[in-house]
Amino acid sequence: MTQRHDSTAEPPPGPDDPPAVPLEFAAFCELHRPRYLSYARVWLPDPDRAALVVQQAFAEIAVHWRALLGSSNPTAHAWQILRGTVGEHTRQTGLPTGRSGAQDRPGHAADDDLAILHYVVGLAAPEIADVIGTDTASVAGRLRRTMLHEASGW
Repeated sequence: MTQRHDSTAEPPPGPDDPPAVPLEFAAFCELHRPRYLSYARVWLPDPDRAALVVQQAFAEIAVHWRALLGSSNPTAHAWQILRGTVGEHTRQTGLPTGRSGAQDRPGHAADDDLAILHYVVGLAAPEIADVIGTDTASVAGRLRRTMLHEASGW
């Protein structure tokens, strides 16, 4: 009897190997990492710190991944985790958040984020919708409204 050995096969994972990342989570990270990183760099000028914050956000998303997949809008929930992680780090470092008047108008901070993603990061409305988990028409309308409300302050 001849034993066949397939040299392309990978050895089974050992007891100390980290568990495999679900394929859909890896794809999600690959898709969103560049945009999340661009957003984080607006608030955290140190590129290494911004990358660390995005990595922490993805770690938090990974913890909740199964629950997020079961939600009505996983992308929107993941975006909120990123926003929260970035906001926490800006407060910890004492950096200005640019959101001092966010309480004055409902959704103000979220609308500011849309403006940042559009005017600073350079994303078009469909790309922003993909990143934050909403529809393009909503993003376009909110961008117009933000531009009208903030024209004198931006």
